[in-house]
Amino acid sequence: MTSAAAPAPVGSLREILRLAVPALGALVAQPLFVLVDAAIVGTLGTLPLAGLGAAASLVGVVLGLCIFLAYATTSSVARRVGEGRWDAAVSEGVEGMALGLGLGVAVALLTWWLAEPAVVALGAGPAVVPYAVEYLRVVAIGFPFALVATAGVGVLRGLQDTRTTLVVTVVAVSVNLVLAVLLVLVLGGGVGGSAAATACAEVVQATAYLLVVRRIARARAVAMRPSGAGVLAAARTGSPLFVRTVVLRAVFLVAATVAARLGAADLAAWHVSFQVWMLLALAADALAIAGMALLGRYLGSGDAAGARAVTGRLVRLGVVVGAVLGALLLVCVPWLPSLFSGDPWVRSLIAASLVVAALQQPLASPVFVLDGVLIGAGDGRWLAGAGVVMLGAFLPAAWLVLERDLGVVGLWWALTWFMVVRGVLLLWRSRGSSWLRASTADPGAAETAALGDAGG
Repeated sequence: MTSAAAPAPVGSLREILRLAVPALGALVAQPLFVLVDAAIVGTLGTLPLAGLGAAASLVGVVLGLCIFLAYATTSSVARRVGEGRWDAAVSEGVEGMALGLGLGVAVALLTWWLAEPAVVALGAGPAVVPYAVEYLRVVAIGFPFALVATAGVGVLRGLQDTRTTLVVTVVAVSVNLVLAVLLVLVLGGGVGGSAAATACAEVVQATAYLLVVRRIARARAVAMRPSGAGVLAAARTGSPLFVRTVVLRAVFLVAATVAARLGAADLAAWHVSFQVWMLLALAADALAIAGMALLGRYLGSGDAAGARAVTGRLVRLGVVVGAVLGALLLVCVPWLPSLFSGDPWVRSLIAASLVVAALQQPLASPVFVLDGVLIGAGDGRWLAGAGVVMLGAFLPAAWLVLERDLGVVGLWWALTWFMVVRGVLLLWRSRGSSWLRASTADPGAAETAALGDAGG
């Protein structure tokens, strides 16, 4: 499934699409986990479905914060591939997966312990809490496997293989569907049965990635025994990306909080428009994943010129993709809101929000791409620091939306302001040279160098 085939010409469209298209397929398939659970649990009634909704929100936050495992592993493994050190690439991949296992066990235990207070803090009613807690505690059993799989995704991306991740994701989603039908609808397992199906699907994913990595390790005569020092190094490399992820989650959490305070109609419009925006973002995320894999490889080989060339191609492609997606969304604005609400006022708010989201796409897509490029370059510490600046720029805009009662459309312009600030900072960094110099070195050195030069 993974090979050391000769790379395509520097920055070629074929090379980018070879990585991005399967990555997009895997990204689109992932939300099906939640959709499958919702469709099946929905047959049980309103309370179980509400419990699933509350629990799924928490699961999304927990696993979303751990996505740094995939990002950090992609960067480090790709860098070693670029250096021609495939043995080291596999070793670092194994250590990343070991880190995922340890972190997953800790997260699972915390989730089991804090399940009830977390659901209550989320605002779930007394009748909903038991269902949410049941789902959380059962699905938490799968967290160690989920995070091993997350790191495994990063390993294969770093090895320039996104096709295998797509296959594994499709298989896992299929397993989830079959088991959910069996456990919930046939055996009457309720919400817990749905959670068990998801946990089993995570086991399937983790097992698949372990088998693939083991096969590669055997071919390279690399032991599948992670070292304590290697796992700690993986944690240090990933920690700045964790901070970056926390910052982004904080922006979206603040936006959702503001929307809730604007009123029910604005909140409904925000929820719908934001989900559409996130769906469109998957295309840019796929390009960002390609950027992570390619930049690590080019900079690992010391090819700074190649890194710049492929970065330019990725950004231009991001602009094109964003423009196309924005245009398509504008075409859909007249009829799309009616799919989500029968209230004329809510539909008008959704439509206005989608117009802003559509206009934002040519900016948002290349911003996502540049983020992936710098992650692939090992520039995590700079991204963490810049993320704090971006959050600081967004908070006054969010406050102004509430203070002036600018509504959900004003909130979307505030998010656009955040993307502008993010884009300016990322472009500034990418136009410099320090991220190129830092990335040709060891991951720890890259992070240290990033402290000294945040703008090139």
